[in-house]
Amino acid sequence: MHKRRLIVPPPPSTPADLATSRGDRCVIPPDLLRDASRRLGIMALVGAALWVSGTVLGHIVDRAIISGNSDWLTLTATDAIAAAGGIVSLALFAYTRRTRREPAFVLDLGLVYLVLTALDLGLLFHFTAGARPVDVLPEISWIGAVVLMYAAIVPTAPAKMLVTGVIAVSMNPVSMLIAKATGNWEFGSASNVLLMHYPDYLLVGVAAVISHVVTRLGQQVTKAREMGSYQVGELLGRGGMGEVYKATHRMLARPAAIKLIRSEAFAGPNGEVAKLAVRRFRREAEVAANLRSPHTVELYDFGVTEDQTLYFVMELLDGLDLESLVQRHGPVGPSRVIHILKQVCESLEEAHVAGMVHRDIKPANIHVGRLGLEQDFVKVLDFGLVKPASATSVSSLGTEAGLTPGTPSYMAPEMALGEAVDGRADIYALGCVAYYLLTGQLVFEAEYGFQVIAKHMMDEPEPPSQRSGIHIPLALEQLVLDCLAKKPADRPRSAAELGRSLAALDVATWSQEQAMQWWDANRDPAIDSNPLVQSGLEALSPRA
Repeated sequence: MHKRRLIVPPPPSTPADLATSRGDRCVIPPDLLRDASRRLGIMALVGAALWVSGTVLGHIVDRAIISGNSDWLTLTATDAIAAAGGIVSLALFAYTRRTRREPAFVLDLGLVYLVLTALDLGLLFHFTAGARPVDVLPEISWIGAVVLMYAAIVPTAPAKMLVTGVIAVSMNPVSMLIAKATGNWEFGSASNVLLMHYPDYLLVGVAAVISHVVTRLGQQVTKAREMGSYQVGELLGRGGMGEVYKATHRMLARPAAIKLIRSEAFAGPNGEVAKLAVRRFRREAEVAANLRSPHTVELYDFGVTEDQTLYFVMELLDGLDLESLVQRHGPVGPSRVIHILKQVCESLEEAHVAGMVHRDIKPANIHVGRLGLEQDFVKVLDFGLVKPASATSVSSLGTEAGLTPGTPSYMAPEMALGEAVDGRADIYALGCVAYYLLTGQLVFEAEYGFQVIAKHMMDEPEPPSQRSGIHIPLALEQLVLDCLAKKPADRPRSAAELGRSLAALDVATWSQEQAMQWWDANRDPAIDSNPLVQSGLEALSPRA
């Protein structure tokens, strides 16, 4: 049988996403390129600090060494050289801090920075050499050291590193010739420029080898990320159990999100936690694959890799989850809340009719965004806790292994008690979601999870209108409180019935024009398209 091998290269090749060497292809994942560009910025900032501190300390040392020296505060040509080096360093640092810079271009710019820094160092050293006796002997200079550091810190194609390194260390001979031509240093024969600095050229060869090793590591990361028919690119998010990556189908160019759950994340005594995680993973995949509601996240593929990494391939969502929506923008207006809840009801009704209960409905598991031309389109995520409605116990879900089903702030009383549950447990949780959307606050709050669960079982919720700064129609408030009834029999009988009740409310309809205006005014592409991270990665984490 053919065994699928999990690998993850970056999305298809654009110059910004790929680092290429002459004659061979050196592919580095985009997220690693971005990390490298940030390191380059930090390196430039450290360089600026060294230029400033070195210049200041040089003047202080001059005053300390030469007694009665009154010229120690006088600015010299070497100060101007150091100032130029500091300005170039700060400029590069500022450029790397700007958003939406192409990482590959930033790294190419770093090679130019390396040459300019080498020129500054060469001029600084050789213009002061005439002021003191300097023997023309072979030596390793600061430029050679900087080239080595650059090769180790910033991934660069070996051929680029070789060419740039030769140019950089050649700034020493060039500076010596300039110093001689200007009368600053008479060092004898012109051949002495190579005699003095040939060790730096040897270091360039070492730097090229280091670059080869660093880029090969990047290639190994690329190969370690290949996954079936998908090319996996930038990291969208990381949680306690794994990561979510953006991906593209090799043949169809269809964007997707890949959720990885590392085997070591659920390693435990006797392998019980690992077995539980695999069972839950497969259940989530099987359930999601068999649900066809447009408001349920679509699953493309799933599997287990050779190193026992679990992975889902699912649609890439454009938007944000409801928890993020409220955290960033505050309580949501009634008409929009109704619009969102009706779509959630459609997803849940399909699962309930199939005899399944979601069991972990919460704002982080409900995504709202754009689908095609439609705005505020809802997708329900994370079916990892789905079980048949006839299930009578939660113990099989792994409480002994440290995994608690559901989320305390949205858990129905009967579920907390370990009783048999049906779709009305999801309706209770959806009532908690509605309460959170309308008020920006949880129904019940306490320091510990078990205290929250106790309140869900014993306390009556305060009407949302008393905790919200927005007007909430009385009929909508009563419907939310009906969903929060302690007894399942006192809640709406089904998600379909709840959806009909929401549609019947005398509240202005949330239109597509309103949704489009809201998204145009509030969309942040840098952070909104980040699906399935919290729900997908924290779903297996222990809960209080």
